Amino acid sequence: MSRKAELIVLLLSDTVAAALSCLLYLRIQFGETFDWFVFTTPGDELVYPIYAIIGLSLFWIVIFLFFGMYRERYASSRFDELVSLAKVVTVGVLVLVFGIFINTLQAGASASIIFFYWASVLGLAAVGRILVRSAQKALILRGYGTHKALVVGWSDQVERLYKDVARYPAAGLQIVGAIRLGQKGEAQVSAVVEQEAYPLSGGDGAEVLAPEARAVDVHAIDALPRLIDDLEVQDVLIALGSEDHKELAEVLRLCDGKAVSLKLVPDFYLVIGGMARTEHIYGLPLIEVLPVPMPAWEQSTKRLIDLFASFAVLVVGLPLWLVVGLLVRLTSPGPAIYRQQRVGKQGRVFTMYKFRTMRQDAEAHTGPVWATEDDPRYTKIGRWLRKTRLDEIPQLWNVLKSDMSLVGPRPERPFFVEKLAKEIPLYNRRHRIKPGITGWAQVMWRYDTSLEDVQQKVKYDLFYIENMSLRMDFKILFRTIRTALMGSGQ
Repeated sequence: MSRKAELIVLLLSDTVAAALSCLLYLRIQFGETFDWFVFTTPGDELVYPIYAIIGLSLFWIVIFLFFGMYRERYASSRFDELVSLAKVVTVGVLVLVFGIFINTLQAGASASIIFFYWASVLGLAAVGRILVRSAQKALILRGYGTHKALVVGWSDQVERLYKDVARYPAAGLQIVGAIRLGQKGEAQVSAVVEQEAYPLSGGDGAEVLAPEARAVDVHAIDALPRLIDDLEVQDVLIALGSEDHKELAEVLRLCDGKAVSLKLVPDFYLVIGGMARTEHIYGLPLIEVLPVPMPAWEQSTKRLIDLFASFAVLVVGLPLWLVVGLLVRLTSPGPAIYRQQRVGKQGRVFTMYKFRTMRQDAEAHTGPVWATEDDPRYTKIGRWLRKTRLDEIPQLWNVLKSDMSLVGPRPERPFFVEKLAKEIPLYNRRHRIKPGITGWAQVMWRYDTSLEDVQQKVKYDLFYIENMSLRMDFKILFRTIRTALMGSGQ
């Protein structure tokens, strides 16, 4: 089942569950006066069930979306999903009780009616999701909708992982290739070019089949990013030993910026510490590397804050921004808004906007260079805009477009990204999340003027990514506002 089909089926299932729960609630709440089309309450109020059905269905879809119930749960535990569903339904019912139902509940029957509605929403939604996940599992067992996986590791470890994956077909992993590391840093790249199979003994004594990889070429491990793209890999399985620190660091560096999930055998758990999350995919023990720590509801809240704050600042301050733009035009030749290509989430290049603070030909003779504290290229008003951070205001449009967030690592130009990724380990990990107008590195360090500055700021960016939270975002925003008001920026 494709991701698109999964979303459509889940949306239909949840809509049906919400509609049926609504009808059951109305039938119990209003008893004999209930009618499928329109009925009168004991208080002589007309009720149209169709409006309640539409309203509550939309409410539950939004609630499920907000709490991440439509995020990909590939080959995950159905029990874990039901536990998450129970938590979300409980929160949703409490919102309804205090926001809508409280005025319609009858004394003495409130608790039982609330419990019944909670149970009906949870039960019907759970049935729908169990059916969807069971259908997904059945399709995976038949080879449909599996994730393409690439194995990286020593030859013996690769062979062992091949067999482990074959023993757990419900994990939904299809190994399409492998990079077999040599003892001197070389690597044999194997790709599945023929679907031949050989029997393996399963855990229950049954025979299962696994694809046999044939070596087709020999490359260095640097071929990993290209293979991920060429083979359309979704998961990279790392089969290394507990002493292979250097090799693991290299794999992480090469996979940074790629839209792949990294999983490794449990032997490496002590090496990566808090950078990992242990999971069992239908019995196959793997460790997910570099997950985003922010929960789904915090991510949704973060996006809502981005939208609300950006829209409010742009609209409320529109007269001021027009004046600033006019001053930029009057004090130096060139456009008021400066456009520049920057690298965003997953390495996607986008156009970033800001008020122009330098003369129009600032890099005509030097090429791309970083700004300095007393840069002579600043215009008169540009220096003030930099100190107050008002030059960043047009980037709120990038936030509305979802190119950026209010808080995150600052986006860099493709020229510098290509250069820095070769010199700074894990630099591309900054691209795992949306870039921001401000960030932890910006409030803790100065503008980039040297490679040492960038290295220090990358440390701050990685710290933010590993500790993302709404609390930390508010802390960064507070410090940024304080810097803007004091005019102490650079």
